[in-house]
Amino acid sequence: MTISRLLTGLALATALVSIAPATAQAATGPAATGTTAAQDTSRWGTYYAPGRKAKTNGSLTVSGEDHAVIPAAETGRISGKVYDLTRGPSCGWAVFRLTYRTADGKNLPFKHRSVVDCSYGTPKSFTFTQHDLYQVELKVCSEARASKPSLNCLYAGSWKVLYVSK
Repeated sequence: MTISRLLTGLALATALVSIAPATAQAATGPAATGTTAAQDTSRWGTYYAPGRKAKTNGSLTVSGEDHAVIPAAETGRISGKVYDLTRGPSCGWAVFRLTYRTADGKNLPFKHRSVVDCSYGTPKSFTFTQHDLYQVELKVCSEARASKPSLNCLYAGSWKVLYVSK
């Protein structure tokens, strides 16, 4: 092999190596570092309260997943129905624990959102949204009508995970 061919091959290899990182970044682009516009909908349920005294089911739609330091969906829409399956004084409760990313992007606090149905045979429909959604968990309880679920409902038993941002 002549020296000119060797130098031409070396120049070509050097050129390819210098453009490879730019090509790799163009291939990954903003989707790897920013938000995605895709929307993901999934069905969840049917989940029952202990003793099958209440049930709930529905769907969860997330859009704009952000893969920053703490990944979160830009918007999460939770909808469904909760059913009271007792003829007595108790009600069916669907209690959601919504974990979200704070505006500074450093913390993951949570809040509860509950839906109650006290009418046997007539389910209650619900729909709500949460911004910067990281995780959605659910508990189904059957207990008396109140302004909020009891501590027993909130802390006894385990939560069902419906969604975790990736």
